[in-house]
Amino acid sequence: MTRTSFGILALVCLCAAIAAPPSTRARGGAVAAAAGDVQKKLDAADVETLDWGTAFVRDRNARDYAFATANGIDEGRYVTIGGIEQWITIRGEDRRNPVLLFLHGGPGDATNPWGYAAFRSWLKTFTVVQWDQRGTGRTLGKSGPSVAPTITIDRMTQDGIELAEMLRRTLQKDKIVLVGHSWGSILGVMMAKARPDLFSAFVGTGQLGDPQRNYAAAYDALLEHATRVGEARAVRELKDVGPPPYADGRGYGVQRKWSNLFEGADFFIASMVGLALDAPDYRPHDIKDWFDGQVLSAERLVPQTSATSALTAKALGGDFAVPVFVFQGAEDFTTPTGLARAFVQSIRAPRKAFVAIPDGGHFAVFIKRDAFLHELVARVLPAIRATPAHSSASR
Repeated sequence: MTRTSFGILALVCLCAAIAAPPSTRARGGAVAAAAGDVQKKLDAADVETLDWGTAFVRDRNARDYAFATANGIDEGRYVTIGGIEQWITIRGEDRRNPVLLFLHGGPGDATNPWGYAAFRSWLKTFTVVQWDQRGTGRTLGKSGPSVAPTITIDRMTQDGIELAEMLRRTLQKDKIVLVGHSWGSILGVMMAKARPDLFSAFVGTGQLGDPQRNYAAAYDALLEHATRVGEARAVRELKDVGPPPYADGRGYGVQRKWSNLFEGADFFIASMVGLALDAPDYRPHDIKDWFDGQVLSAERLVPQTSATSALTAKALGGDFAVPVFVFQGAEDFTTPTGLARAFVQSIRAPRKAFVAIPDGGHFAVFIKRDAFLHELVARVLPAIRATPAHSSASR
């Protein structure tokens, strides 16, 4: 198989992996079957056409998302963190801007393959650091799957702390803004609690507030929404599987299907995969590592963060020594908006605020990225520049 046809195969695998319920993603059975079907249908003409098309778009993206400023930074490199080499990118138009470390979700869904486009509008205000976490993306490509036993919440929290220390030193910053999405919101909470001296603020989005109630609350929110908008098929399918917990992956698959459709995430996922395939410096083997990282990370981290794990709302909440903000999609049916709001209400922090982003879902940080950036500028920047004071706000 040529490198390009392998890229097509990786794309199909990734789409199937994203769409499948957690238990299927871990097994990879549906993914392998879909990939096999597509492989049989590929011919030389298909491969040649796609190769030409992706090369054209890749060159265009390299031009369109580039920037050249006198004091800018645009780097991608491996750094040694936690005893292994891990991939990071650092991009910003002015080194004097605050540094923002983005913690991707998934688990395993590294943003680097497509973040060159997603975060482009942020680079005037922040120096954005994206990190392929242990067991994901290019980090997995470098280390191989032998790191699997070390993919734990504790180890990855320490990885993040080591990275933050390195960024402070090399970018000459006193503190860093920490933003975590979905699984990354768990990691960010742990990092901010463990080493508040490293961070000027923590911002959660797709915030997981109560792992033990998450799926049940999501089910209730989905059923209420489906009933209110008159989506009879969703109501029927949700009532058919009933509320969690489920004995197999079917129920979670139904929840995932309708949360993606109601949030508009299906279009976002398609664009995410397309941008990754057409990333200026990415090739099929990088996409395969991205896909493999999602499967491996799900196998290792989903059991550590599920309703039956030791991770509780109490462990995530409590006292913070840094300002805490949660900018959540107003209609997040994956990590329910109501639980995220309750999380903010329950914690104690020097400053805290909850913002519901209108028309946003679980991926609001990407789909509504300009609205998200507005909140960062309006709320986080003043907070990190001000003397800490006890206050709270919400809307």
